[in-house]
Amino acid sequence: MQLANYLFYTTTCAEALAFYEAVGLGRVTEIMHHGSSPVPLSDPPMQGKVMHAKFEGPGVLFYASDNHDAEPMRGSAHFLTLSDRTETRELFERLSAGGAITTPLGVQPWGSYYGKLTDRFGVQWMLSSEN
Repeated sequence: MQLANYLFYTTTCAEALAFYEAVGLGRVTEIMHHGSSPVPLSDPPMQGKVMHAKFEGPGVLFYASDNHDAEPMRGSAHFLTLSDRTETRELFERLSAGGAITTPLGVQPWGSYYGKLTDRFGVQWMLSSEN
């Protein structure tokens, strides 16, 4: 068994996936678009938008798609554990570009180097390292 998140966007899935590739999280390993498969297109404005994508990187796996009825992302966050503070800080800075930092990166009372942000697509990220 493996748990993986599925992210729902309304129309910005391709842009978000390109952003996650650019910041170094991994790459899209599977992608299907609305209107390009045998599945009938139920909503014409979704033509060409992402119907299903798989994103993978070292220690990272999630799925994503565009859906006309997607709800705002809330109540969940991706938690990334990194090997050192430099790596954590650099990824935190890249992910937070255009987003909002909700917990500034720093040593927390429990001893971890930790910070939390919401990226420009509304996805929450928690980054942590012990060193």
